[in-house]
Amino acid sequence: MEITRRDFTKIGCKVIIGAAAGSTVISSMVSSSIAAESTIDQGGYDWEKHFWGYVVDTRKCIGCGRCANACKHENEVPFDEEVYRTWIERYRVKKTNSQTREEEVVIDSPNGGIDGFVDNIPAEELKKAFYVPKICNHCDNAPCVQVCPVGATYETKDGVVLVDYEYCIGCRYCIQGCPYGARYFNIEKGTADKCTWCYHRITKGLLPACVQACPTGARKFGDLNDENSEVKKIIDVERINLLKPDLGTKPKVYYIGLDREVK
Repeated sequence: MEITRRDFTKIGCKVIIGAAAGSTVISSMVSSSIAAESTIDQGGYDWEKHFWGYVVDTRKCIGCGRCANACKHENEVPFDEEVYRTWIERYRVKKTNSQTREEEVVIDSPNGGIDGFVDNIPAEELKKAFYVPKICNHCDNAPCVQVCPVGATYETKDGVVLVDYEYCIGCRYCIQGCPYGARYFNIEKGTADKCTWCYHRITKGLLPACVQACPTGARKFGDLNDENSEVKKIIDVERINLLKPDLGTKPKVYYIGLDREVK
């Protein structure tokens, strides 16, 4: 039996669209299958000319879940498992308790937001509610890259953090090391897995599936090296927030309108 490098290394170490029509639109929009990101034929793509960035405008997110649904279809993320490359979190802040003078924040993300959200807290009890899309931050100083013992997780020259499935030994160190909870274990592959910003699409001049599927423009993607790109212009003009900026991970997902309750 032929032993691959990955096998040898193992031996040595030991996420409401509501209507069915909505799902049909998403399904027809995306590809039926993809190749492993690490084996993509980039053709004429020059990764040294680009440096990708992502913007999330929480003021525009309506929690429809189309992004998460599109992602699962495009990237063949199992629908029967609670794993997601991108997901939607709902934040609901209850009115201040008259006795404790404290506000209670309720956070949920049922099935990654794909099936929508149920209003189980009376409106009169809420101070505010909003949605926050989450995704891999493709950090410039990524903890997942640092803790990988075999170099299977790496950052490309165009700023995207990927997993080489041939090298990954499934140790899960990167999953534990990610402070954003953006990684999961792919049972079928036997490796760590995560959002790739649809690298197989962006290297062909296409948008990530989640960005294309968003009906409100809450998600934006573009080249930070291009002064004319929409993402670059947004970052230069808007007040930008990052998730967990104190960790020094230098994330490349930039948020607009991020409330202080967001973790």
